[in-house]
Amino acid sequence: MDHIEGTFQGFGDVHLFYQRWRPEKKPKAVLVIVHGFGEHSGRYMNVVDHFVPRQYAIYGLDHRGHGRSPGQRGHVNSFEEFRGDVDAFVKLVDQQEPRIPIFLWGHSMGGLIGLDYILHHPEGLRGAIISGPSLTPSGFASPIMVTLTRIFSRLWPTFSIDIGLDAMALARTPEVGKAYREDTLVHGRASTRLGTELELASNWVKAHVAELKIPLLMIHGDADTICPVSETLSFFEQVTFADKELKVYPGGYHESHNDIEHEQVMADVEGWIKQHM
Repeated sequence: MDHIEGTFQGFGDVHLFYQRWRPEKKPKAVLVIVHGFGEHSGRYMNVVDHFVPRQYAIYGLDHRGHGRSPGQRGHVNSFEEFRGDVDAFVKLVDQQEPRIPIFLWGHSMGGLIGLDYILHHPEGLRGAIISGPSLTPSGFASPIMVTLTRIFSRLWPTFSIDIGLDAMALARTPEVGKAYREDTLVHGRASTRLGTELELASNWVKAHVAELKIPLLMIHGDADTICPVSETLSFFEQVTFADKELKVYPGGYHESHNDIEHEQVMADVEGWIKQHM
C-alpha cells in the first residue's frame, strides 16, 4: 500500500491537507472521502483497510477548519467554500487517476456536502455513497442552539461554541468513542455562520432532490441519534432518479463504517460499486 500526504489549492486559494492510499497495481476505482463535522480524513481506516487490498484507491481531504487543514476550527464563511474545495479535490484526483471511475463517499456533514456537490457538479463521478447525512439543522445541536446561531450568524459569524457531540453515539464499539475523544485532530466547535450555512444547504438540497441525476447509495444506522434516519428515508423516497439504493442497518449508530457491522457495510458498498464500474 502506497500512502502519501500533501496539500492542494481549494476554494479561494486556501491550501488544504489531503492524503491518499493506493494499491501497488492500477486501481479499479477511486473513492473520494468527504468527512464529517469535527473529524478528519484519518478516521476512515476501516474503509482504507478494506478497499485498498482489493485494488481501490482512497483519497481523503481535511475540510478547512478541520484536521490538518488551516482555518478557524468549525468555521466556514459560505457553503460554497466546501463545494469549491471538493470540486478542486475531485479534479486533482481525476488528474492523478486518469480514466479511473471516481466515487464520492460523504459521511454526516460530509454527506450533506456530498449531496450539495453532486447536485451542482454531477459530471466526473460514477456515483455517490452518502452515509448518515446531516439533513436537519438539529442534527448536531439542540433546537435552541439552532435558533441562537441564526441570530448570531449575522452579528458575530465567527463566534464559536462547543456543540458537545456525544462520542459514544458514533458506534456501538466503545473503542471508537474512546479513540475519538483522544484524537487531537478532532474538535467539537462550530461557528454561528457554519450553523446557518448547514441549515441553508440542507434546505436547498431537499428542495432540489428531484434534480439528482447520478447513481446513489445511501447508508444509515436506524439507531443513529446524531443524524436521524427518518431524514434519510424521506430524502431517498423523493429521489426520482431510478438508479438509487438504500441500506439501513438495524441498531446501527452514526458511523456505519466504524460500527459493529462495518465489515458488512464495506461488503455492501463494494458490491454496489462493482455494479457501477
